[in-house]
Amino acid sequence: MNIIILGLPGSGKGTQSKILAQKLNLFYFEAGGFSRQLAKTNPSIKEIVDSGRLIPEEEMTKLVFDYLEKNVPLEKDILFDGYPRFVGQFEALKNWMASRGKKIDWVIFLEVDEEESIKRLSSRRVCPKCGSVYNLITNPPKKDTICDVCQVPLFQREDDKEEVIRRRFEEYKKNVLPLVDFIRNEDFFIKVNGEAKIEDVTAEILEKIGIFPK
Repeated sequence: MNIIILGLPGSGKGTQSKILAQKLNLFYFEAGGFSRQLAKTNPSIKEIVDSGRLIPEEEMTKLVFDYLEKNVPLEKDILFDGYPRFVGQFEALKNWMASRGKKIDWVIFLEVDEEESIKRLSSRRVCPKCGSVYNLITNPPKKDTICDVCQVPLFQREDDKEEVIRRRFEEYKKNVLPLVDFIRNEDFFIKVNGEAKIEDVTAEILEKIGIFPK
């Protein structure tokens, strides 16, 4: 089963993707983390990521497919978190999957209010040592802004600051919403309320794709 999860920044894509990838034994590909990893060695990509913009469509497609070809065994199914983000990328992904004898089984769209997404993102903090992610509202650390595991101060990513978040939303509206409109009438497209409790969102997804929680 190959799954794409789409939604506003802060809609809970990462949380649900990690849960589903583990439950369904899928290779987890996270576009945001992939882009930030590229940014560590590529100054031009770092500038794009830090500003809240998207890596150009064709460049990102090539980078993603090169990475997947090297890291995903043919027999392994994939969960795509935040990719594709353009209609062209979606079509390219379908063709790439077909070349491996696979198809996209589900596209899951997490619906959330824009202001709720901004609140979630601007409250996110990350441990610089272990990479643990906290939310000061929904999943705060036990002690102020200190990592529970490493006991070091947490930091706020550049792309989680409010002015950058709003630019990310503009990119989303310009590029991802047309993709959602392009596929919303397909049988494999489902909408889920992303503002519910984490476990309730997971349960709704599993129900709609025909896998019921035990």
